[in-house]
Amino acid sequence: MNVLEVDNISVRYGDIQALWDVGFGVREGQLVTILGTNGAGKTTTLKTIAGVLQPFSGNVRFNGSLISGLPAHEVADAGISLVPEGRQLFPQLNVEDNLRMGSYLKRTKVRRDQNLKSVYNLFPVLAERKKQEAQTLSGGEQQMLAIGRALMQDPKLIMFDEPSLGLAPILVQEVFNIIRELSRQGRTILLVEQNVHQALKISDYCYVLENGRIVHEGTGKDLEQDPKVREAYLGI
Repeated sequence: MNVLEVDNISVRYGDIQALWDVGFGVREGQLVTILGTNGAGKTTTLKTIAGVLQPFSGNVRFNGSLISGLPAHEVADAGISLVPEGRQLFPQLNVEDNLRMGSYLKRTKVRRDQNLKSVYNLFPVLAERKKQEAQTLSGGEQQMLAIGRALMQDPKLIMFDEPSLGLAPILVQEVFNIIRELSRQGRTILLVEQNVHQALKISDYCYVLENGRIVHEGTGKDLEQDPKVREAYLGI
């Protein structure tokens, strides 16, 4: 059974349509990736699931309940957490205060200290820098902080929007290792990513978006062997 069910959503920005009948599902414990170039509709898809945008047709269900139409804070309270593109940290707050901002929901406040300990165990460097301002961290450390903040929400589904964007190659590998480890821990993950090579390696299932429509789908291995995907996205 799918934890997340996206049922033929269509989304507009004013008069401009960004998504056309996009539909897919994510099972519990699965790592699903949405691939595509800039402007394909990947971020729009995540924002619609998160309640930041609302579809004009279609709907989104989470654990069997309709969540399209709910405000973003209620979607978060249902158990969906987003690691946004560009991280969007509070730059002048220290590391620990940024993490605590991730546990503002009533259901997560009671587990704040326990979750904080878990995040520090996962990212020891954040524990070392917990009193350091977020803006003084390296790009990789800031991405760890953004992931940690999302984990502070006790998510049942964690969504990543372009987590490798703007990072040096060695840090890109580190971020994908983190996502792989979260998947090994049984986390349910929806990943949006332009780094097709890395994403195909770690994903259980993938969808390819082009111009607001899903045009390919399959396992990572399937898409690696798909001639159209290889030519368009892998340069082979």
